[in-house]
Amino acid sequence: MRNLSGLGTIAMVLALLTFSTGCTLGGAAAGGVVGNEATDHSTAGTVGGAVVGGVIGHELGK
Repeated sequence: MRNLSGLGTIAMVLALLTFSTGCTLGGAAAGGVVGNEATDHSTAGTVGGAVVGGVIGHELGK
């Protein structure tokens, strides 16, 4: 349970970072970290999170 609490904190901080910068790079970085932590450090989760985060960051930057 402690890991989920840390993951939630990381996700919240990175989401706020993404919203404040609103850029593709910030979204990709945030998504990559969250995807990595959520999938127990798998490569596919990291890449998938980075792709989704990048798309979200790009759309928010418009």
